Amino acid sequence: MSHVDNEVRPSNFIRNIIDEDLASGKHTSVHTRFPPEPNGYLHIGHAKSICLNFGIAEDYKGQCNLRFDDTNPEKEDIDYVNSIQEDVKWLGFQWDGEVRYSSNYFDELYGYAVELINKGLAYVCFLNAEETREYRGTLKEPGRNSPYRDTSPEENLALFEKMRDGGFKEGECVLRAKIDMASPFMCMRDPVIYRVKFAHHHQTGDKWCIYPMYDFTHCISDALENITHSLCTLEFQDNRRLYDWVLDNLNDFQAPNRTRQYEFSRLNLEYTLMSKRKLNDLVVRGLVSGWDDPRMPTIAGLRRRGYTPASIREFCQRIGVTKQDNLVEVGMLEACIREDLNENAPRAMAVIRPIKVIIENFTAPELEYVKAPVHPNLEEMGERELAFGREIYIDAADFREEANKQYKRLVLGKEVRLRNAYVIRAERCEKDAEGNVTTVYCTYDPETLGQNPSDGRKVKGVIHWVEATTALPAEFRLYDRLFIDANPAAAETVDEVLNPASLEVVHGFAEAPLANAKASQAYQFEREGYFCADSKDSAPGKLVFNLTVALRESF
Repeated sequence: MSHVDNEVRPSNFIRNIIDEDLASGKHTSVHTRFPPEPNGYLHIGHAKSICLNFGIAEDYKGQCNLRFDDTNPEKEDIDYVNSIQEDVKWLGFQWDGEVRYSSNYFDELYGYAVELINKGLAYVCFLNAEETREYRGTLKEPGRNSPYRDTSPEENLALFEKMRDGGFKEGECVLRAKIDMASPFMCMRDPVIYRVKFAHHHQTGDKWCIYPMYDFTHCISDALENITHSLCTLEFQDNRRLYDWVLDNLNDFQAPNRTRQYEFSRLNLEYTLMSKRKLNDLVVRGLVSGWDDPRMPTIAGLRRRGYTPASIREFCQRIGVTKQDNLVEVGMLEACIREDLNENAPRAMAVIRPIKVIIENFTAPELEYVKAPVHPNLEEMGERELAFGREIYIDAADFREEANKQYKRLVLGKEVRLRNAYVIRAERCEKDAEGNVTTVYCTYDPETLGQNPSDGRKVKGVIHWVEATTALPAEFRLYDRLFIDANPAAAETVDEVLNPASLEVVHGFAEAPLANAKASQAYQFEREGYFCADSKDSAPGKLVFNLTVALRESF
């Protein structure tokens, strides 16, 4: 079932193309694919592609393959393969059939390379890397033909077979397509389509010591899987010429309705890096705790921080699909999760920076219990029971000895209402040697129980609290943006734009019902923000909460 109601499905240029192809009979069904390289964890930019490819397949009652473009074994890992599958499922999508790998087609790809050699359209080249750059030319000057370009097909076949059999060292030679060294498009100047690489592959083991390049592999994989619409980001726009050239010159792919490539703008998000290489560098250098660090823009990091699949899908729908590059405000992503959690997250109380309050006229020998709604607008969520007694904790920011009329919290000699409980009045306070308030002594009015009692009391302020003897010690991880620059990719080095205050760890208390908080369960900590129990470090007896997003936009 589609995540988008077909009646309100937003149109875009890709859907228009698909509509035309179906109406004309060029295609009778829609078949897309999501083709990540397993060389890192997926990030929010990949979420856009996931939602586009899987969403289109769902909406048109078609199919979408998950295919790993695994042609670079040195940088790939089975951990990345597993994490990508988890991310796709978590976002709410399911691929068609079995997981696919480009390595499934290595035998076929080798055969297609042989076909190009036999047609005089590929040759083994022994130029070294520096010579290759020199021969390639520049954007203003055409390239020069390699001295190996006119080797006979028979000799090239023997050399390519020797490459396959391990007869050449890495970097000693490559197989290149014979296209046009004077082309204005650099990708068409006899691009490399195979190289020697003695590396263990996570799927094929040590069967191969030559590996095809992405541009050669991707188009053939699409064609073998009968993909109708191959959707990729704009940086592959020029490469579409190579995509078509490869298929144009192979006998198996001459059908008029064969796969075509279409490009859309990638997601560029403020204060965020979308380079897996740079994100990996943060992980390797220990500048973050891992790919799933809640400050990372990875899907795993967003999940650990408390983002929901629905909020990310909504974000991807709002930003739309165009051919125009732009920088999306991060506030749009934050608005999506804030709206989702405001509607669905249960409420709770937690005091992040606590000071103690002693209610001197509470003399009952036992604790009292008060009721509070789990959600103010969803009665079906029920109620929770909160202990109330002589000693409670409130947030340090909610008390001042003196304040102006704009301050609507607890002040000496004045009253404030405790959320879901009583009105209290501050009488005096104690401080430590540094002058910090440690304890506030108060009195309470036992006739004022409730959130909005009809007691006639004109108390303007309402603050949150937790009862001291039943409160649960908790660690709160307060996250800010990982980078201080809205466009960190433009910086010369990542280090110069890293935010040194991107994480603050504080210790406070949470209400007793949170003892069994489930990993990744989101809560609105009233008056504080939206938090979730950390999926790695939180457990019964050790509560760790991650700040997902503030209650309201603060930038």
